Amino acid sequence: MSVLNNFNDWKSFLAQRVTQSASSGVGEDAMQNMAYEIGDYLSAHVDPKNEQERLLKELWDAGNEQEQRAMAGVMVKYVQGQNRTS
Repeated sequence: MSVLNNFNDWKSFLAQRVTQSASSGVGEDAMQNMAYEIGDYLSAHVDPKNEQERLLKELWDAGNEQEQRAMAGVMVKYVQGQNRTS
């Protein structure tokens, strides 16, 4: 099963990658840049599998690059917060 089939699996996957990146010394800006690149790729090449992904794609597509980068940064912070509360 793909992590894209379930939104909670996707959040968990992203949180794990963010945690691994932070443990490896990757800075916040680099993580946000990676999140932007992933978001851009997903928007262009992956069909959303659920309502949450559809909403994220529609929001992503509605934004300009600056807004998309802000969304990527918020997603990184969101999963970091999820890790702290889990």
